Amino acid sequence: MQDVIYQPCAGLGDASLQALRMLLVQWTHPFKKGDRIGVKLHWGEKGNHSFLPPVFAKEIVQWLLQLGASPFVFDTTVLYSGSRRNGEDSLKTAAGHGYSANALGCPVVIADGLDGRDTIDIPAGYRHFKTVQVAPVFDRAEGFVIFSHFKGHMVSGFGGAIKNLSMGFASRAQKQRMHGDVRPKLKKKKCTQCGLCVEVCPSGAACFADDDYPVYDLDLCIGCAQCIGLCPEVALEICWNADDRVFQEKLVETAAAVWSKIKGRTILINALLNIASECDCLPGHHPMIAADAGFIGGYNPVTVDEESVGRVGEARFDGAHPQVGWRRQFSYSREIGFV
Repeated sequence: MQDVIYQPCAGLGDASLQALRMLLVQWTHPFKKGDRIGVKLHWGEKGNHSFLPPVFAKEIVQWLLQLGASPFVFDTTVLYSGSRRNGEDSLKTAAGHGYSANALGCPVVIADGLDGRDTIDIPAGYRHFKTVQVAPVFDRAEGFVIFSHFKGHMVSGFGGAIKNLSMGFASRAQKQRMHGDVRPKLKKKKCTQCGLCVEVCPSGAACFADDDYPVYDLDLCIGCAQCIGLCPEVALEICWNADDRVFQEKLVETAAAVWSKIKGRTILINALLNIASECDCLPGHHPMIAADAGFIGGYNPVTVDEESVGRVGEARFDGAHPQVGWRRQFSYSREIGFV
């Protein structure tokens, strides 16, 4: 069995759709007729312009239906303010982006419940987390497809299969535990006092001081980094409470705990298309940092992400996020036996 399958393509049209079809038929997959299969993906924040169109998700759903499986598409609620903080709004956003049950041909589910409170704790046993809190989706399906849009990310350097397993399955509380060391630091010379950081802060940690510049209550800050990512003047930078490798390690530990529950009944696909500098979680237009490369499929998230980085080029992520030690994800994964 191949560790990874690579299918090159470019663009979001018929050629890429055909490349995905060619990849899917090469699988030695674990799915059986009648199996419920959860397809984990990200349908994009409202106002984001780089998320993947739903045609690729629909292709995966149709493939599963042809196998005789019963697929459903799912995601979880998010930590920050925006159009996906609760399940009802997230489903509206999904439908607005073409990720509806009618469009895809299968149910679309918020795995941690409409209020984000449907969660369970699962064992981890690592340095930072003895347990992790996630959506209770493991017994709702016999198998999973982890479909990830591979792109840059301001905190993790890149976002792919590892991040889709960790942030993607995590409860809001677990997301906060992973982000806990991220804090904003203002560069006054760049600040135009527009107030966007105050507007988007979900915890009330940002406000205007007497000199009309924003200040941040770090006791109230939940570390979601939304203010940093959305600042139009790039006047905010990450001020780590600890070594930035801690975030990478927490990300990996959560993903590894999730993987321990679904390993052997899961396939993973990274889409190396629309490779923007930032996550689909952030609204707005984000620059493309690399040309389209195609699809990477595989059976281990670390291997799939490593192959994806190799295809895109390490320099692309170093250039977009030079202060992020994203390589720690790979070295730490090996230290804890995640590969």
